[in-house]
Amino acid sequence: MTYQHLSQTERYQIYILMKDGKTQTQIAKLMDRHKSTISRELARNTGGKGYRPRQACLLTQERSLGSRNATQIAATDWSKAVDCLLDKWSPVQIANQVGISHETIYRHVYADKAAGGSLYQQLRCQKKRKKRYASGRERRGQIIGRRPISERPVHIETRAQVGHWEGDTIIGAHHKQAVVTLVERKSGYALIAKVINKTADSVGSAIINKLSPLAPLVKTITFDNGKEFAGHSKIDAALNSTTYFADPFASWQRGSNENFNGLLRQYIPKKRQLSTVTDEELRMIQDQLNNRPRKRLGFKTPSEVFMQSLNRVALRV
Repeated sequence: MTYQHLSQTERYQIYILMKDGKTQTQIAKLMDRHKSTISRELARNTGGKGYRPRQACLLTQERSLGSRNATQIAATDWSKAVDCLLDKWSPVQIANQVGISHETIYRHVYADKAAGGSLYQQLRCQKKRKKRYASGRERRGQIIGRRPISERPVHIETRAQVGHWEGDTIIGAHHKQAVVTLVERKSGYALIAKVINKTADSVGSAIINKLSPLAPLVKTITFDNGKEFAGHSKIDAALNSTTYFADPFASWQRGSNENFNGLLRQYIPKKRQLSTVTDEELRMIQDQLNNRPRKRLGFKTPSEVFMQSLNRVALRV
């Protein structure tokens, strides 16, 4: 039988069985592995705090990278990959441009971390969400004239047409000032603007100013239930659009916007005061994110997909 390396799942099995007091022979039998495989795994990957599966995986990856048979990244390709990482591209996006697998990029990044490097800090991460105990009830009062997402045409879910937007705000340290984010659902094309406060007037004016030049491609906008969007009727009147509101505590209903906000936080962490963010910096961030290739777009950029639709509208006029 051909030998297969232990998987991450198997390493967690070993860890659990050891905690349960099983011997190496018993572990080997339960996992249908040779006893020498288990013995070799424990001998090579046990650290000062005992055998830990995550550490074992990292140690194995490091040895694999140093192996003569391991796939090596050319210096020029790795230099390009590092440049893209510093521009906050994901390994999947980099792989499409550089021609090496995203798994290989991840391995090199974590090997760099183990050696004391800082490239891992450029990777995106998601924190665990804290459960809300409001039973889905809105606790911030009602927005007059609120149009629920259940009334939004079903075809918008398919992302087949440019012109359907999602809107949100992110706040800075100490809840001072805010950034309005607007994301077009099909293309992922985004617009951002800073406002001094989160009042409905300030946020509404920022949305109108940003979307007015693109009014032919603004058919609907879907917001969350923040009171800063209470001026939705004014927005609709200015843009000839129709606004909808997601259900309370249902952020997945505005998935494009939530994903974009996560990308934006790479540039503007929650602890940063928005008073230090300039309009020039916001334009730079907007340009970088709109010109970053996306896997779901066939590695086209949001700008490419959106501008194609904008050009078609211009030709019809």
